[in-house]
Amino acid sequence: MFPFHQRTALEPACVATARRFVDQTLTSWGVLDVAFDAQLVVSELVTNAMRHGGGAAQLRLLSHGAELACAVTDHTRTIPVAASPDVFSEFGRGLRLVDALCTAWGWLSPGGSRKIVWAVIAG
Repeated sequence: MFPFHQRTALEPACVATARRFVDQTLTSWGVLDVAFDAQLVVSELVTNAMRHGGGAAQLRLLSHGAELACAVTDHTRTIPVAASPDVFSEFGRGLRLVDALCTAWGWLSPGGSRKIVWAVIAG
């Protein structure tokens, strides 16, 4: 588990910090075959938490057999939407990318003012 600090949860550097956490964790687990995809998925989830979720609160990685789950908690219950941007849009493709790389993704609202956006990558 990686907890984001209140002061850095909205800074772009927290995305790089999250990618490093993924790299270090997957290296220690010996799960390098999905490292690039996992870093990309986590980057998108953390960026969405910063842009639309009031900041990233926590990142969790879970491994079970050949599957890796990434879960990012943010500070809002706003439901994530996979947009359909036009060809000239600068933003709006992140969850489409997550959908393409993952076997499943979704969100949970465990109560309170937070939500968890999760994604599963097959190894």
